[in-house]
Amino acid sequence: MILALFFILSLVSLSKAVDTLEGTTFIFGDSLVDAGNNNYFSTLSKADSRPNGIDFKASGGKPTGRFTNGRTIADIVAEELGQSHYAAPFLAPNTTGKALLNGVNYASGGGGIMNETGKIFVNRLSMDIQIDYFNITRKQLNELLDSSTAREFIMRKSIFSITVGANDFLNNYFVPVVSIGQRVSENPDVFINHLITTLKGQLIRLYNLDARKFLIANVGPIGCIPYQKSLNKLREDQCVELPNQVAVQYNARLKDLLTELNENLPEATFVLANVYDLVSEVITNYKKLGFKSASKACCGNGGKLQGILPCGPTSSMCADRTKYVFWDNYHPSEAANLVIAKQLIDGNTRVISPMNLRQLRDL
Repeated sequence: MILALFFILSLVSLSKAVDTLEGTTFIFGDSLVDAGNNNYFSTLSKADSRPNGIDFKASGGKPTGRFTNGRTIADIVAEELGQSHYAAPFLAPNTTGKALLNGVNYASGGGGIMNETGKIFVNRLSMDIQIDYFNITRKQLNELLDSSTAREFIMRKSIFSITVGANDFLNNYFVPVVSIGQRVSENPDVFINHLITTLKGQLIRLYNLDARKFLIANVGPIGCIPYQKSLNKLREDQCVELPNQVAVQYNARLKDLLTELNENLPEATFVLANVYDLVSEVITNYKKLGFKSASKACCGNGGKLQGILPCGPTSSMCADRTKYVFWDNYHPSEAANLVIAKQLIDGNTRVISPMNLRQLRDL
């Protein structure tokens, strides 16, 4: 009887301890959500020079390594969900101790599901490496909070946000020099099957590290980015068909995978963000949303869409950054990120299912 009472009191005490902690996010993925990890190693995929970050208020307009002019979707979501700090890059020297409770960002420009993805950039953090890094954080949280409180914090108060997959196509499968052998031997179905199998193992690995609340973004309309349109010399209202076709194929398989994991992993919730449709709608309805262009890069060089070279100190830059859907040749502007993030936070099941992010937080 005394032992049972002690056990109940311990559980109540543990629950109260976790309740005092703010909710947080652990972020994995590519340059769409990289907050500066690539600043800390030698790579060709960097956003550490002006005018990147010009509208990022937290840095006073200085570049932070974010591949946009301001906040990423992950930054905006954190703010809207009431988190008081942005998740800091794992590789930043001050991402230790109590800072871990504000969330950690493991994302890396050029990174993908496959370890080979992005090797044209020389160095980047693949999903496997990012999860290795979370494993380090996991052990640090045990030391910071004690193992029981850390486990509860991760399971109940933490969202695991994963934005990955685009580079596996853009900077792996569709890069002729890198992937010619693979493309001869693997049709898109075989390659996508490989991606899904690998991602499944990665998600289960996070689950085994106590992750329970997952947000998984599907791949956007990658045939519509300024780089692809410039490379293929398309009109402003056209998109490259093949990249979009494989994205749609991958997204269908991803949806099936998350349904399977929701059914088979106890206490886990996998939420699918339909980024493909969200971005497509922004591109289609850009004028109604107050944008001037949904095809031209605000910052860049090369071709009529400024879509060949990445944004840097010598790039041309648009006069009004709030009027462009794309910041550079690959990435959306903060204005576009705002439109998308608000749909993920409070949208219906057409764009985020089986629930939105506010509902996932409150689970």
